[in-house]
Amino acid sequence: MAALDSMLLASADPDRLHDWYATALEPHSDDDVDAYRVLRFGHFHLLIDRRDDVGPKAADAARMIINFDVDDARAVAARMDALGTSWIAPLEDRGGSLFATAADPDGNYVQIIQLSEADRAAMAASEIDS
Repeated sequence: MAALDSMLLASADPDRLHDWYATALEPHSDDDVDAYRVLRFGHFHLLIDRRDDVGPKAADAARMIINFDVDDARAVAARMDALGTSWIAPLEDRGGSLFATAADPDGNYVQIIQLSEADRAAMAASEIDS
């Protein structure tokens, strides 16, 4: 069986992109491995690399949304605001769970999600039933 472990995020300005993710989302670890910046969020690794074949902005940003499960969506949104982040969908309460979608400096969509205890319990129960 396959397991999703990482994602390569190419950028014309990887230093700027790295700084935004590291500041806005506070990864568990932040390493410089060869030419990559490797940010670990839980068990998932976000690899940021310089590529000459990508433009400065995501051409079709809505095609892929990077979802981050966060403990305090309001604090993350405040850090993103302090970084001058553009919001696609500002923070909103959806039945006790908090959701927001922002654009990173390259224009990629990033969603922050803080699930309510009830939604977490429902997801855990459905995983047990599977």
